Amino acid sequence: MSDTAGSQGVAEGQAPQKPAYRRVLLKVSGEALMGAAEYGISTEVVGRIAADIAAVVAMGVEVCLVIGGGNIFRGVSGAAAGMERASADYMGMLATVMNALAMQNALEKRGVQTRVQSAIPMASICEPYIRRRAMRHMEKGRVVIFAAGTGNPFFTTDTAAALRAVEMGCDALLKGTQVDGVYSADPRKVPDAMRYERLSYLDVLARDLAVMDASAISLARENGLPIVVFSIHAPGAFAEVMAGRGRFTVVADD
Repeated sequence: MSDTAGSQGVAEGQAPQKPAYRRVLLKVSGEALMGAAEYGISTEVVGRIAADIAAVVAMGVEVCLVIGGGNIFRGVSGAAAGMERASADYMGMLATVMNALAMQNALEKRGVQTRVQSAIPMASICEPYIRRRAMRHMEKGRVVIFAAGTGNPFFTTDTAAALRAVEMGCDALLKGTQVDGVYSADPRKVPDAMRYERLSYLDVLARDLAVMDASAISLARENGLPIVVFSIHAPGAFAEVMAGRGRFTVVADD
């Protein structure tokens, strides 16, 4: 994707653009699935995100997902409340499986074949994580949702997303957030926060910008994996990014 891709549109009547990436991993936070509720899963929100994913699959893009579990249980919060961190993290991993099954259901209602693979084996409800099988699913046009993080405590779903994106040979990691890119501060609290069009991995780490955790950023940097940050709440934004349009921030080395 060029540096100017975010600001260029397509003239009316032109043929659709070739997707900017062939294979991508979409990372969605668990909180994004709550909608206006304080916790849990909003079927309306899940359905809208599923429709956006279906539109991208229809463009010929191979898609895989990692969904957080913070709408149901967050390991760090459990640890802060006095629970042992490892046990709390395992509970958080189970929450991601619930979210993955909800998204699978919404996608298949829209005619998108979907497989859930869990890093913690749960043979009755989903496949175990097998890298080559996951790649084969995507080659056949299926969406693969990676659940249960890395299968290990003390690692976030951000790190799991970067790891799976590298393992799958993805061209980019798409981070669907609450806002349309990376800002110098939370624009919902700081109205004059500056929005970035492009950042290097070191910029993100040095400025302590809330893109993903440091482990995920470092893993992406080591493997030359671009991170594209956009708003998951803007309908159609995922497809716009894939077409090289819309508002987003790219994190990559120049």
